[in-house]
Parts: sequence; C-alpha cells; structure tokens
Amino acid sequence: MFEGLKNIDRENLKMTAYVNATSLLKLPLLAFCTPQVIRLDDERSEVRVRLDWRTRNHLNVMYFGALAMGAELSIALKAIQEIQRARQRIDFLFQDFDARFLKRADGHVRFICEEAAGVRELIEQAKTSPERFHRKFAGQAFVEGRTEPVMTYNLTLSVKNRSKKD
Repeated sequence: MFEGLKNIDRENLKMTAYVNATSLLKLPLLAFCTPQVIRLDDERSEVRVRLDWRTRNHLNVMYFGALAMGAELSIALKAIQEIQRARQRIDFLFQDFDARFLKRADGHVRFICEEAAGVRELIEQAKTSPERFHRKFAGQAFVEGRTEPVMTYNLTLSVKNRSKKD
C-alpha cells in the first residue's frame, strides 16, 4: 500500500505542500490545479499537473491556462526556493510568455526547466542591488510516459530586491 511513498523525496513533498498552501491564499487558481513538485535542485525544476476535471478542456486535453500555470511554476519554483534562502524581500514576476504547442496534452503533464542554475544566479544578482533584473528561461512540457514534448516555452523572469533602498 505504501510502496510508492518510499521513492518520494521529502524536500519535494514539503515544497509541494508549501506551493499549494501559499497559492490558496495568494494564487487560488494555481491551488485549484494542485501542482506537484517532482524535482527541484541546482540543475532542474520539474512540476507535474494532472489531467483531470479541473485542468481538462472540452476536447479532453489539458486546458491552455493549466499548461501556462505549469510552465510558469517550473521556473518560479527555483526562484521561490532561492528567495527563501536569501532571507531578503525579493519580488518576482514574469514579464512575457512565449509558447509553442506541438501536440495534444492528453495526459498528466510534466513541465521541465533545466535552467535552475540560471534562476539561482539571477536571485544572487538581485540580492546585492536595488536594480530590477530580467532573464529569459526555457522549458519543455511532456505527457508522462512520452519522449516528445507537447509544448516548449520561454518566460522572462523579472526580479527586484525590495529590501534594498533605491
């Protein structure tokens, strides 16, 4: 019964709980989709969004809004983690979003950003300056069990340290 729980990374479980709890208060639409953190380390950030009644459109594939939230979260996760470590008031938002939809997302989708080191560098840069910094990050989305992406995306992350005086 609990065999699947042996392979669960406790840190990913904690981050999943944090994301879902925080989003209940600040981003209820994200909480409604109940994303799951699969991997979050210095190289990669990976999020899973299930295809279910909350995320499915009228064609029984993942709704555009759910795909956009998964893509955004795959990049935002590392920013959240690094901001927590910095213990400074660093705000972030996404400045733009560019996506290519390649195939139908007809199953649970994993959103993968392999630029976690770049996100960490951007937050490190913001820790030392009151300036606003921007950087574009790329990712891909895959239906679980498949090797071809259903979506590729680029988002520009914008960060500013609010604890530093201008």
